[in-house]
Amino acid sequence: MHQNVTRADLCESVHESLGLSRQECAGLVERILELMVEALERGETVKLSGFGVFQVREKRARMGRNPKTGEPAAIHPRRVITFRASQIMKGKVDGANGAA
Repeated sequence: MHQNVTRADLCESVHESLGLSRQECAGLVERILELMVEALERGETVKLSGFGVFQVREKRARMGRNPKTGEPAAIHPRRVITFRASQIMKGKVDGANGAA
């Protein structure tokens, strides 16, 4: 069964690790996420050592197809967020898969 990690889970983990109040932990987690989003909005790279890299990439305009009708459709230029996991994270995830 798959479980999602939520903001509340992150806050609880910080609370248990640091002993701060739950309200302080929630504020801390929210601020970290805000800083990451603000950096990405500016087009900056967010690198979390041992975790991975978030980057904004520019996608150019191109022609695609409507999957239902097969008709050509214009795809407008846009910005997308990409994530590349660090080698450390890849190793941990792969190791966890082999241990199951």
